[in-house]
Amino acid sequence: MKFSTYLISFLLFFISICFSTGVAQAKSAAPEQCTNCHQQQVSAWQQSDHAKAMAEASDKTVLGNFNGVSVEHFTQTAKFYRQQNKFLMSLKHGDKSVEYEAKFVFGHYPLQQYLIEAEGGRLQVFPFAWDSRSSEEGGQRWYPIYADEDIKPADRLHWQQPMQNWNGMCADCHSDGLKRNYDAAKNTFSSHYDNINVGCQSCHGNMEDHQSQGADPYSALVEAPSATRSNQDIGQWLRMAGEDVASWKGEKRDNTFMDSCFACHSLRSPLTDGIEPGTAFLDQFSPSMLAHPLYYSDGQIKEEVYVYGSFLQSKMFNAGVNCLDCHDKHTMKIKVEGNGLCLQCHSAEKYQQTKHTGHPLEQEGGQCVDCHMPETTYMGVDDRRDHSFKIPRPDLSTRIASPNACTKCHEDKSNSWASSELRKLHGKPRTLSVDEQNYLNLQHGNPITLQQHLSVINSDALNEIHRASALRLLANSTESINESMAKTWIQSEEPLIRLAMAHVGFLLPAEQQQGLYMSLLDDEYKAVRVAAAQQLMNLGVQFSPSLANGIKELFESNELNRWRGEGGLNQSMLHVALGEYNKAQQALEQAIIADPYFDPAYVNLADLYRGLNQLDKELETYQAGLKAVPKSAMLHYGYGMHLVRAGDKKTALQSFAKAAQLDIENVQYVYVYLLSLDSVGNTREALNRLKQILPRYNDNPQLVRLGLNFSQKLQDINSYQFFMSKQGRY
Repeated sequence: MKFSTYLISFLLFFISICFSTGVAQAKSAAPEQCTNCHQQQVSAWQQSDHAKAMAEASDKTVLGNFNGVSVEHFTQTAKFYRQQNKFLMSLKHGDKSVEYEAKFVFGHYPLQQYLIEAEGGRLQVFPFAWDSRSSEEGGQRWYPIYADEDIKPADRLHWQQPMQNWNGMCADCHSDGLKRNYDAAKNTFSSHYDNINVGCQSCHGNMEDHQSQGADPYSALVEAPSATRSNQDIGQWLRMAGEDVASWKGEKRDNTFMDSCFACHSLRSPLTDGIEPGTAFLDQFSPSMLAHPLYYSDGQIKEEVYVYGSFLQSKMFNAGVNCLDCHDKHTMKIKVEGNGLCLQCHSAEKYQQTKHTGHPLEQEGGQCVDCHMPETTYMGVDDRRDHSFKIPRPDLSTRIASPNACTKCHEDKSNSWASSELRKLHGKPRTLSVDEQNYLNLQHGNPITLQQHLSVINSDALNEIHRASALRLLANSTESINESMAKTWIQSEEPLIRLAMAHVGFLLPAEQQQGLYMSLLDDEYKAVRVAAAQQLMNLGVQFSPSLANGIKELFESNELNRWRGEGGLNQSMLHVALGEYNKAQQALEQAIIADPYFDPAYVNLADLYRGLNQLDKELETYQAGLKAVPKSAMLHYGYGMHLVRAGDKKTALQSFAKAAQLDIENVQYVYVYLLSLDSVGNTREALNRLKQILPRYNDNPQLVRLGLNFSQKLQDINSYQFFMSKQGRY
């Protein structure tokens, strides 16, 4: 049986330090077991955010005002009060009011959230958080997490839905030794952790052997894998005479310990249940690359992406700088306040000068981080700095709509003004290489040729994560590649390049997928093996022992993620590739039960029924999906396609119009809507609308060709010339 390519694959990204948290039981009490021998380290750790990542609600841990205060937000009213020794919250939504108990606190600054026990072993985050900043900073108040929206129960972002669930979304990064233990058949969790917050074990492992060694208590730490031990470098950062920036002098640094940092400080998809310190990052997670809408075209942070993707772009990372060069290993606070942190390596004679900063050193704009690590606010009050350490480029902001630190602070000024001021201070900005310019065009959505794209991927001017991100976008420039092109990437020593290649295997002709590409199934890292197995299964490649192992790892990673819709969706696609249609159906039905407002599950289930020629069930699924998620563009589009196949073009037109209205960025929806207008005899209307909206889609070639077709059909020479002029751009 052959199914259409309408089956949708969703890469499930999990946020490491997020806004939601389920019921877990502690099995031990670290770090108390470490205190006797490591009092100084434990004392420092107690000052850290890690120590306050999560705790049981008590007088000592609750920061919010529970003295009978109320707060209103759209149709919601929340009241916070105490009764006996309990911290209670009532939530009135419309006419219904329900009382909840805050069982746990989550975080402490700049906000604190409160976790509610729910059915199935879950903890869910209450939709109002406490702003724990000072009153002078605007804090000491309750506020809604979604300040601009009235999130109602029939919404995937509602606080009782999986997107706000602690067990799956955040628990592994806020507690030591977390295991989610999700049971898809029962749709329940039996989550457990070793320690309620982020303690010694999260970085050092459980150290059971170390505890039993007695007379030699440090040997286990010294002999631990490099990813778990402290940074014991043999060398130092030195700035020699005449140098403006220090360089590493000594043996090559072993920075693999940062994999333990990246495990939480990244936007990634989990491949295992919980985090194992000392295990390679790519053996436990598949990270997101640099792409819209997560990042701006130049790689600055946009959505809540954390540090990994930013830091890997930086000159700091490429020079060998690691997290502990700036952050204390136990307090996690920066080692030196102010510019002194940067002046550990950067020349004060050059950089600690107003002629460099353009601002008085003691004022805003005079600090290195103001220009090179601008802040973006998440969750309403949480200001986080960009770790790509970029130089402000207002000249690029004009071209690619990326922000810059200058106009972000000087809101009343233009990019042109900022560019002029920077030229006065530092001269003409550095000219970007051809590959750098093409990379920006690629990320900004401007068309580049295949040869330009290949040059970007293989560029010496770009680092690993830039080139890997470009490789992931290779389908933007070509429909196919040959094995000769792919060989360098498949055999690359850089794991992110191999990972990206694993994801674009569909571009290889079928006869070449059995050869060199299959070697990715034996890759060093699970992320690469799983991605390659997914592609090969989608392409229908014949079984082999390596593929069987890859399928097993893929199945396991999908299974542990089935607590939300994407996991069930991905599992269903694997079953379809194996010809297990009943299991695919069951996986999608379970996905809808677990995550009822996840619209792709309905779309894929309907498409599965169509492939099985169960058209009544296809219709029922679309109707159920549209009832649950009436503002889903993909459901309206899929339903429209169902109606076309049923011969009801007029009703289908309404569905296509709705899809195009709900998702105006999707060219395919607009294209089919205009075709549908033409099919019912409204070609002139379709042509006029296409002329109006074409600029919005940057004169998309597919839409231009459609305009030429309509013009010829109507024998409209003026319209034909109009679209011919647009075609000339390409």
